[in-house]
Amino acid sequence: MARKPPRLTQLGRRAAIPATPAEARLEAVPNPHPGSDYVVRLTAPEFTCLCPVTGQPDFAHLVVDYCPGKALVESKSFKLYLNSFRNHPAFHEDTTVMVGKRLVTLLKPKYLRIAGYWYPRGGIPIDVFWQMGRLPQNVWLPEQKVEPYRGRG
Repeated sequence: MARKPPRLTQLGRRAAIPATPAEARLEAVPNPHPGSDYVVRLTAPEFTCLCPVTGQPDFAHLVVDYCPGKALVESKSFKLYLNSFRNHPAFHEDTTVMVGKRLVTLLKPKYLRIAGYWYPRGGIPIDVFWQMGRLPQNVWLPEQKVEPYRGRG
C-alpha cells in the first residue's frame, strides 16, 4: 500500500524567505528506505548570517551528513531555513549548532554531523563541528574535503 504523501506547504509553491530562523518552517518527507542505513549530505557553500556585534555579514560553507531514520528533510524548506539566517545575528558556534539541533529535532536521525567552515572574521577563520548519535556500522561516510582557509595563497 502506498504511503500518503506528507502535507508540504512550500514545495511547488511560491514561498517567501522567512524573516528569522524561528519563523522558518522546516519540513520532512518519509524516508523511502527506512530499513536501510545510508548517508544524506547537504552542502551550503554560500551560507550567510550576521555578526551579532558589528552587524557585518559572515559567510560559511556548511556540510551536513545524516543517516535518516523515518524522515528526510525536504530540500526546499531546508534552503528557505538557511536563507532565513541572512539577517539573523549569531556567532559562528551558535549558528552551526542551531542548524544541527533543528534538523535533529525534526528528523530524529540515527546520526547527524554538521560542519561550519567559516570565512575569517578579524583575520581568524573559525570552523565548528557538532554531531549526535553513532554512525551505523558498514555505512560509508565520505570525507568532507573542504579545504582549510588559506587566504590568497
